[in-house]
Amino acid sequence: MGNNVVSEELYARALELIPGGVNSPVRAFRSVGLHPRFIKSGSGCRVVDEDGNSFIDYVCSWGPLILGHAHPEVLEALAVTMKDGTSFGAPTRREIEMAELIVELVPSIEMVRLVSSGTEATMSAIRLSRGYTGRDKIIKFSGCYHGHSDGLLAKAGSGAATFSIPDSLGAPKALVEQTIVVPYNDLEAVKSCFDAAPDDIAAIIVEPVAGNMGVAPPVPGFLKGLRDVCSKYGALLIFDEVISGFRVSIGGAQELYKVTPDLTCLGKIIGGGLPVGAFGGPRRIMELLAPVGGVYQAGTLSGNPLAVAAGLTTLKILKRDNPYPLLEEKSQRLADGLGKTFSSKGINHVINRVGSLLSVFFDSRSVCNYEEAMAANRMSFNSFFANMLDQGIYLAPSAFEAWFMSIAHKIEDIDYTLECAEKSI
Repeated sequence: MGNNVVSEELYARALELIPGGVNSPVRAFRSVGLHPRFIKSGSGCRVVDEDGNSFIDYVCSWGPLILGHAHPEVLEALAVTMKDGTSFGAPTRREIEMAELIVELVPSIEMVRLVSSGTEATMSAIRLSRGYTGRDKIIKFSGCYHGHSDGLLAKAGSGAATFSIPDSLGAPKALVEQTIVVPYNDLEAVKSCFDAAPDDIAAIIVEPVAGNMGVAPPVPGFLKGLRDVCSKYGALLIFDEVISGFRVSIGGAQELYKVTPDLTCLGKIIGGGLPVGAFGGPRRIMELLAPVGGVYQAGTLSGNPLAVAAGLTTLKILKRDNPYPLLEEKSQRLADGLGKTFSSKGINHVINRVGSLLSVFFDSRSVCNYEEAMAANRMSFNSFFANMLDQGIYLAPSAFEAWFMSIAHKIEDIDYTLECAEKSI
């Protein structure tokens, strides 16, 4: 779509100054064999790049912008807050209001600690789980991304459940070995881990709706089974709802699936597009955090006034307007339309969707875990991505990332997307 001369020039400059030319790896477009478009502005469901090309955006800043870009109420909240200052490193009234609203909306949370990123939230929740249980090992699932702290940069070896090797240079093997990796949606593998080490596992951390291998919904009984095994062995269940929190329902995946975790990690939507994270749970666990208890966690910019203002405004709008039925309708329209188009062309495909999260796999087999996602035809996705981009549709530049719907996407935007999909095939 149009030219990308300015984006190419900016990318060349960035490569000289920033590793890979980007400040987060997937933005580099390397997995789809292209160079990134540099975005200049966004409004509603559209972004405009530095060359003036306009795109319908299904990235939505990787999930936070459920209201769309530059929502007027969020911008107004930021403008009002900014007049009083940008950061104090001291308590503010809005932090309490944010905590009160999160506690009201998320069933399992009685107390919450604000941080500055999803990575910080998951890292802190795991430290808290270890402090609470007095155990060291954790279970995570292959393909579930929980940020880039050392102990979570682990991947599975051969076999259903293994002690792990680092998935990144610089992650100490001794630390990563405390992480056990099993396939997502494999409850029996989890049970086997507890049978082998019943007194060693502090917690299970899981995306209740996987969103970093593409979208992979939990199979029936999986989340409930995790809850049961944690309760049986005295381990904590941590839901990483950085993506699914306030996205799949107002109370997150735990409300949708009626499963109560011990700790919940939040991010993305609760910052309204600004950097933020949070983790919370029952008072008996959360009061182990400093300065009350002995588990240390701190952050200079935690509860930043601007991030809290944007996130608090976003949550209030979601509570007030209840956009979830409409998001469900629009997301279903997109998923059904894509499926019909692919089927009519004889294209093997699987479309996984939970609420306003969806992803497309070009394969005839179901995709329930990372191993199945890896087996899907990524080259077909790369071609589809490039063709959609040329027609003004901005998708996540990876077959392993979710598409996000916002309330700003209109029916005509979705129908145009479907027209572009038919041409792209």
